[in-house]
Amino acid sequence: MDTQTPNVSSTMRGLERLCDASAAVGACVLMAVALMTTTSVIGRAFLSHPILGDVELVQLGGAIVVASFLPYTQFRGANIVVDFFTTGASAATQRRMDAFGILLYTLTLALVTWRVAVGGIDIYAAQERSMLMDLPLWIPYLLMLPGLALCVLIGAAQFIACIAPREAA
Repeated sequence: MDTQTPNVSSTMRGLERLCDASAAVGACVLMAVALMTTTSVIGRAFLSHPILGDVELVQLGGAIVVASFLPYTQFRGANIVVDFFTTGASAATQRRMDAFGILLYTLTLALVTWRVAVGGIDIYAAQERSMLMDLPLWIPYLLMLPGLALCVLIGAAQFIACIAPREAA
């Protein structure tokens, strides 16, 4: 049991576990990309033999990494917040503005998720492949979708929690 957040709903605990798993996947991909980059640089410097297509792999892996880390960042509230104009506002006003920001973020991520899905379908239908390694380009799109969709779910849950009536203390 989590002793720090005893009143957290089981839905939020489930979303937290999913975003932790998504971040772990992103970390594994990031480590693989870093190891491959290091190997390629060493191969280029000392053996005059870099890994063919290393830049392609970094690009494709980077997209997957970012999509995998977004849910963790959103769940933890670690996105950049500019609160210069709201520091003097009441708690209720700040909560409404936070809810509006979460709503905008969630709607934007929903749009991005939809477009990545459509793009992946189109790329699959066209059988597009990477230039050097001849990798099917729809695979990174597919691997980005779980993280993006999870981010949308987390944003929706946070928006609902933000606009829910508060109990009197």
